Amino acid sequence: MAATSGIGVSPELTKAFSDAVETKNVRFIKVIIQDESLISVASLPVANSLNEDLVQLQEYLEDKEPCYILARLDDSPSEWLAISYVPDFANVRNKTLYASTRSSLTKSLGSTIFTDSLFATHKADLTPEAYEAHKRHQAAPKPLSAREQEMANIKAAEREAGNSYEGSNARKNHIGQRVGLSWSSEAEDAVKGLGSRNASRIVILKIEPSTESLELNSFADVTVDNLSSSIPSDEPSYVFYVWTNRYSQAGGDIGLFFIYSCPTASPVRYRMVYSSAAMSTYLAAKGFLAETGSTFPLATKRIETSDPAELDEAFLKAGLNHDRPAGAIVNNDGTRQDDPAKPSFAKPKGPARRR
Repeated sequence: MAATSGIGVSPELTKAFSDAVETKNVRFIKVIIQDESLISVASLPVANSLNEDLVQLQEYLEDKEPCYILARLDDSPSEWLAISYVPDFANVRNKTLYASTRSSLTKSLGSTIFTDSLFATHKADLTPEAYEAHKRHQAAPKPLSAREQEMANIKAAEREAGNSYEGSNARKNHIGQRVGLSWSSEAEDAVKGLGSRNASRIVILKIEPSTESLELNSFADVTVDNLSSSIPSDEPSYVFYVWTNRYSQAGGDIGLFFIYSCPTASPVRYRMVYSSAAMSTYLAAKGFLAETGSTFPLATKRIETSDPAELDEAFLKAGLNHDRPAGAIVNNDGTRQDDPAKPSFAKPKGPARRR
């Protein structure tokens, strides 16, 4: 915080400014520091607009002597602009003195009256053109960091989508209510067909923004080595992949994965839509597979990636149901089939109670 000089406002200046605020016919009041006090040395009446009156102010400014200019604004005549004029050629003592006294001046006269401030080091800083540039700068949006800009984009996307701020309830609502999308018949049939596959196949679904429905983008027989190159790298998508492998503990040697791919280059609005609908899409697909009587389940671990290139054999292996008990098969309807050859776990007896 800058140190203050201790210089106060003279009674004459207080009265002159009070009269100017009341009569509303004074445009400028020139203030200087003299004998350790702030005094008024000149005043100019309102003649035209502030921009036009600034031309008349030039003759009251000196090349080496600092001063303060109190200027009445046009839009609201009860509001004032505090101008601090400290020329580059002023001596160091005066520069320091005027810099440390500026806040005392506005506070003593009423800080709420001064709705804007301007700092000038040359006469050219107080021309109509310079003042217009100052107003444009004040009205311009403040620069944002990368993180602040990202948050602003997200909020703008929320407003565009019609969402409203719900305070502390927002997280609870997002968790408790999932966005459900309608499915096209082609997309539904493609996913149902995966339940009877015995070879690796990929099905890619995309959201149609105009109808908010899931559409079939493509399907193909793809080996795990070509999986990553088959997924779009510049926009989000939902991917269902049947993988014939030797690692699955559930459903023989078939693994069925749900992959939510959202590359970092995706537009913010699309990222929000795909993220909010991912769970409902997974559950809907699980229901479709249960209807077909699929003998192998949809993997319980849903895969999310921002870089499809990382989807390789090792990545998929980690997504298989290795957390299930050995010999247990979990169907798409959630039921579990236990291998009768495997004895169930018996809880050991606790220690004997002391008497």
